[in-house]
Amino acid sequence: MTDYDLTLKEETLDSLVSAVSSIAVRPVSADFSIFVEELKSRFGSSLDAILLYGSCLRSQEIEGGVVDFYVIVDDYNNAYEEHYLCYFNEWLPPNVFYLEISAQERVFRSKYAVISTTEFEKGNQYWFHSYLWARFAQPVRLLYARNKTLRQRIYNSLAHAVVAFLTTSIKALGSCVVTAEEIWIKGLMLTYAAELRPEREIRARQLTELNLDDYKYLTEHALSRLTGIIKKVPQENPAQGEYYYQCLVDESERKRSLRFWWLRRWQGRVLSVLRLTKATFTFRDCIDYAAWKIERHTGVNIEVTAKLRRHPILFGCKVFWKLFRRGVLR
Repeated sequence: MTDYDLTLKEETLDSLVSAVSSIAVRPVSADFSIFVEELKSRFGSSLDAILLYGSCLRSQEIEGGVVDFYVIVDDYNNAYEEHYLCYFNEWLPPNVFYLEISAQERVFRSKYAVISTTEFEKGNQYWFHSYLWARFAQPVRLLYARNKTLRQRIYNSLAHAVVAFLTTSIKALGSCVVTAEEIWIKGLMLTYAAELRPEREIRARQLTELNLDDYKYLTEHALSRLTGIIKKVPQENPAQGEYYYQCLVDESERKRSLRFWWLRRWQGRVLSVLRLTKATFTFRDCIDYAAWKIERHTGVNIEVTAKLRRHPILFGCKVFWKLFRRGVLR
């Protein structure tokens, strides 16, 4: 079940692939290489690619935050010595781990998610839930790829993510005239709600403004794959370079799309609990990290009690339920 085209062919993606690749190859701070080398050492011959995304990419700073990586591997059996980690990754990808590195008398922190190349491609093109394609529709950096073939596969997958994000976002808007900025704000809000994330609308606006040129660029290059649901309005503001788009979605299609997003929200609640449960086996200090993340984005302090540390699943669900009832998580 999906509300975007599953028959998207690679040969029609050339323009968008070129656009996402031009963003993905932009230089980043040399500080990130500390983590890249460690991840290459950890995963060895199983490593296909490393992607950088998130707040530290936007700030180009690795101090004072937690750097976000996706580690893409060829096969889970090659990536892990522990069989239970293979099972977790196959059952509910990705697995998420914490990585802390001391260098130059400083401590740098990161978390990295592990997923296979095949699952990464499927997730960005075919998954009903937005967990993967919502992240990778946004600007990322490809810091490592095993070879040219894998590099191209990653670019193609990023292009699919953009198409999935834009299609589902536009259909939820209905018939209207909008800017690229409005499309991306709407899409980010929908995907936040589908993951029980604490970010509010102001956060979606801030993120969109930070990457607005990239979002406009990606929207323009995705138009050929959005035929029938959006078209450019023959109107341009030369002073701001702003384009307007007509959403070609009737009311019945909008309601259908909103039903899908309602389903994604409920699916996301279940997946969030399952992923939090799994993280207690893979992510060191996951409770402290979750509390820090919620306070950072909402200002709500979560007391990490001894009971919560001893029984993170039981008491973690209780905390999430309280936050949900208070409207912190939606």
